[in-house]
Amino acid sequence: MLVQMELARIIISEINDQQVVFLREVDGKRSFPILIGIFEATSIDRRVQGNVPPRPLTHDLLKSVIEELGGEPQDIVITNLVEHTYYAVVRIRRLDDDEIIEVDSRPSDAIALAVHYEPHLPIYVDDSVLDQVT
Repeated sequence: MLVQMELARIIISEINDQQVVFLREVDGKRSFPILIGIFEATSIDRRVQGNVPPRPLTHDLLKSVIEELGGEPQDIVITNLVEHTYYAVVRIRRLDDDEIIEVDSRPSDAIALAVHYEPHLPIYVDDSVLDQVT
């Protein structure tokens, strides 16, 4: 079962290699952190703050490629947790035939892509993952 989550907090540290995003259950009390890299953290933070760069960065490029190839992202899903590594997919609907394609992704990139849309793409976490981290 999928549980809808939202981006609750981003912690960017200039002295640590790992940054942290916290996801919080939309209609519940569960939350958990995910360690991410500085590039993904700043990409997420920049978009949450409403700062749009003058030229496309990596996640802007990914968004454009999806759209130009006839896709429309539906949501992101954090699907699994194996040995302290999270796995995610971006679910994209092909506009020509309505088929949903799941594209493997790191959660940090999926979340960064999600916040590049207005409104943000929904974020879901598989219940089995939440059982492991909460």
